[in-house]
Amino acid sequence: MSAASRRAVLGGALALAACERQAKSAPAVYAPSLKSVAPFPIGTCAQVSHLQQPLWVDLALRHCNRLTPEWEMKMEYVVQPDGGFLFDRPDRLADFARDRGLRLHGHALVWYAQKPAGFLNLDERRVSFARAYDNYITALVGRYRGVAASWDVVNEAIAEDGDGWRDSLWAQKLGPFDHMRRAFDRAREADPGAVLFLNDYNLELMPKKLDSFLRLTEQLLKAGAPLGGLGTQTHVAADTEAGAIGRAVSALGQMGLAVHVSEADVSMTRAQGMFASRAERERAQGRLYAEAAEALLALPPAQRFGLTLWGLRDRDSWLRNENPTDSPAIFDDSGNAKPAAAALAEALSRNR
Repeated sequence: MSAASRRAVLGGALALAACERQAKSAPAVYAPSLKSVAPFPIGTCAQVSHLQQPLWVDLALRHCNRLTPEWEMKMEYVVQPDGGFLFDRPDRLADFARDRGLRLHGHALVWYAQKPAGFLNLDERRVSFARAYDNYITALVGRYRGVAASWDVVNEAIAEDGDGWRDSLWAQKLGPFDHMRRAFDRAREADPGAVLFLNDYNLELMPKKLDSFLRLTEQLLKAGAPLGGLGTQTHVAADTEAGAIGRAVSALGQMGLAVHVSEADVSMTRAQGMFASRAERERAQGRLYAEAAEALLALPPAQRFGLTLWGLRDRDSWLRNENPTDSPAIFDDSGNAKPAAAALAEALSRNR
């Protein structure tokens, strides 16, 4: 080994030792059970793989009383190439929620981004596209009737720039508005007791998109759609302007429906380089989680549907696929509470 190599190894070892000392010296963060201090449900997304991890299960049961399937109840999993339905993983998630006393929020019936082969290759000489669409919604919602208390019926309907609605296979076949109205009607028939949601993202960040979302809400209600709630995903970055989440939640609340902060996370790596230290980023992250809670608490109690964390631990977050160094959750990879968890708990406790 060359002298340069020895110096590199030594330097790496010293750096690692310094990091370990810093980690050991960092004060532990305490956060009480979130569900015990929140006056509304606290949720998490979940995959079947999480149910096989005792540490994740313990963390979820300590802090949450609602579960949203992250992707295994979407068309991409349920609808098979031959047009049949696969329910093994959705069943496992539903069974876990029922057996552990968690509310189940179904996610999601109709999403512009998905075009299952079973629909693309549909033989309309045997069954019409509309009939197949109806059968899918009826089968999925009906299977979990009495277990899933709520559903995201239409997910991400508003165009990326906020200018109108997205194009999709469903819009092309059944009509830009009619496919949404139809989905709500079929879901209501399959489970008259479920709360049915319209769900979207960037409502906090794009006033134009929020306005389009509210106008779609008005149109659905005017048409008689059984719309019961509005979901704002709340995927934000740590540099998001203070007050942005509160303004969006308040605007949604003006519609008089239940409001769900449905997929909350706060990306560190998406934030611009405006923070002098990680401690500053962590304070900003905690402030935004707290703001989401405070925004819901400002609504009338009947409209506070709840706050769902889109990944309990950093390692569970979809954002890790985008940047493996991101840390958007309120618990670290090992399930230890971060400052954001304490900030969220404090906001919930302070406003009970």
